[in-house]
Amino acid sequence: MLTMMMKLPIMEELEKEESEIEKLPTDLLSHIFFLLSSFTDLAQASCVCKKWREGVKQSLGRRESLSFSGCKMDDDSTSRLVHLAFSLKELDISRSRWGCQITDTGLFEISMAKCIGKMTSISLWGMTGITDKGVVQLVSRATSLQHLNIGGTFITDESLVAIGNSCSHLKTIVLWSCRQVTEIGLLYLVNKCRKLKSINVWGTRVPVNCFIGLLTISPALQIKPTGLLPNAEAIPV
Repeated sequence: MLTMMMKLPIMEELEKEESEIEKLPTDLLSHIFFLLSSFTDLAQASCVCKKWREGVKQSLGRRESLSFSGCKMDDDSTSRLVHLAFSLKELDISRSRWGCQITDTGLFEISMAKCIGKMTSISLWGMTGITDKGVVQLVSRATSLQHLNIGGTFITDESLVAIGNSCSHLKTIVLWSCRQVTEIGLLYLVNKCRKLKSINVWGTRVPVNCFIGLLTISPALQIKPTGLLPNAEAIPV
């Protein structure tokens, strides 16, 4: 009985603290959650109560940049977060040490998000699980894209044609070690994307004459790495 009487004040104090937390307005909770960079922390916070879940949802809606690099993400978890990020402009789902297991299914779901038309930067570096099918679907709706990294993937000229047809604002593209692309695809891309300033073609299997052709179309184009051409010093850097 004495033990129970001693516990009562403690329980009352805990209930008081919980009630104070519950008084915080959702917009303030949203601001607090906006400062969190860990998706694990956000997931845990969303499980606390309905108000916290709404606060997490609102905080994602305010984010202009999301990076899943280094996170263990799959199609479902990635697309779900992107769909909540209404203001998203920059998306990084590069494969790093742990790796994002994103496939064409994930890219299709991301392409249906409300923010896709506002995105200016997307990185799919090292996403070996994606193909032309997913990339074509994504870029066909990302019409504001300025920076694209699809290096280390198995895309072909089909993706380059889709990028050329849909991404007229493109300024930089990384095709690092994309060994399935050809001279035809690169020439088409540069000819269509007239705002393109930089292209990284390290590790591709296209002939040197192709790079000369690219510069003929766009003399100010920066071709990286610069050592690809004998007169590398003549290439703007």
